[in-house]
Amino acid sequence: MSKRWLIITVALLLAATIISYALLLNPTFQESLGWHVNQWVGRVRVWLHPPQAVAFSSDGSPVEEALAVPSPNVATMTPAPTNPSASAAPTATFAPIPLAFSIDGGNYFSQHNRWNYCGPANLAMALSYWGWEGTHDDVAAGVRTYTKDKNITPYELEVFAEEEAGMGMIVRVGGSLDILKQFIAAGFPVIVEKGPLFRDIYYSITWMGHYQVLTGYNDMGGYFIAQDSYIEPDYQQPYDSFLSEWRSFNYLYMVVYPPNLENDVLNLLGEDRDEYRNYQNALEKAQLDFYQTTGVERFFALFNYGSNLVKLRDYSGAAKAYDLAFELYDSLPDESTIPYRILWYQTGPYLAYYYTGRYADVIEKATKNSIEMVRDDEPALEESYYWRGLAYIAIGDKDEGTQDLYTCLKYHNDFQPCVDALNEQGIYP
Repeated sequence: MSKRWLIITVALLLAATIISYALLLNPTFQESLGWHVNQWVGRVRVWLHPPQAVAFSSDGSPVEEALAVPSPNVATMTPAPTNPSASAAPTATFAPIPLAFSIDGGNYFSQHNRWNYCGPANLAMALSYWGWEGTHDDVAAGVRTYTKDKNITPYELEVFAEEEAGMGMIVRVGGSLDILKQFIAAGFPVIVEKGPLFRDIYYSITWMGHYQVLTGYNDMGGYFIAQDSYIEPDYQQPYDSFLSEWRSFNYLYMVVYPPNLENDVLNLLGEDRDEYRNYQNALEKAQLDFYQTTGVERFFALFNYGSNLVKLRDYSGAAKAYDLAFELYDSLPDESTIPYRILWYQTGPYLAYYYTGRYADVIEKATKNSIEMVRDDEPALEESYYWRGLAYIAIGDKDEGTQDLYTCLKYHNDFQPCVDALNEQGIYP
């Protein structure tokens, strides 16, 4: 090659490099075409390093041990504080509910064309049935401070409903079809959290967390009427598939209501109006599920068992249940249904391991099975950074722990647990 052509070639390569960087830094390009590039990069990463293939267990214990879940001994557990006002709430006897019922009104909000808008869209829909005039964008502005936050928790939705919308909200687990229908028949839309198989941004069918507003049911047809922000309004959700998906989130449900209707809500809850009793009931439900299910649904039953023990403050028992659940997870054969994102949504294992002094397990799970599961360079998982930061500090690595707590605040501005943890280290961000 002549010197002239060498200079031309180098100049062309240099120009192409400059143009590429200019395009990558250009907001207009990013909005119109850049996201396609990022999406394809993500797909390649998923193909090269499928997150479903990452193991949860690290001790190699035999999976067969998971078949011997002990019966819960709630009498020996440390009782959690009860809510005296809830315990003293008046009771009432309701007439049998109709075979079908539907609540009219409300606005439908789609989560499409926005990043991770499931939580904001569903809370906005539930609030709209009580005359709230905001939109899913208003909810998003209040519950997320980082665009690509991977999860909005029930707690964050509850805080918005109460502090921003002026409504009451209850969050319970261990629900049943009957309790959902009781609320709907009484005129209360119900938000549920469940784990369906959806096509993700990389076009892969995969398990993920999803909220859904239930506004009706039909026992003759065997379905709920759901305002599904991902699928469509008035979506007919069959009971059987719903139960399977709902199990993966401990049968969690939320009811938004005007403050003047609080007694009605407590009456409908029955004995579950007391949170401690609710977790006891959910624990028994998880144990029953374990013996009646197989495969991934048995994994969810064990995971729920651990999560309910966490709420009952039996951290040692919870840690053992999670250990067995993760061993079972690693034996699951079908990668398309493996819930590898579970620690993005549910943080019970962090509490169980942290409060039993298993700090290395907290660090390992938060790193390998949460933060490193992200394939888009935006591991916006403030809870995982928070617990990993606490664990690093607990083993004496203050620098790593502090860095994690600052990263936590990057992904969730003013996240109070992280602020408090930094304050305990004498740092006031």
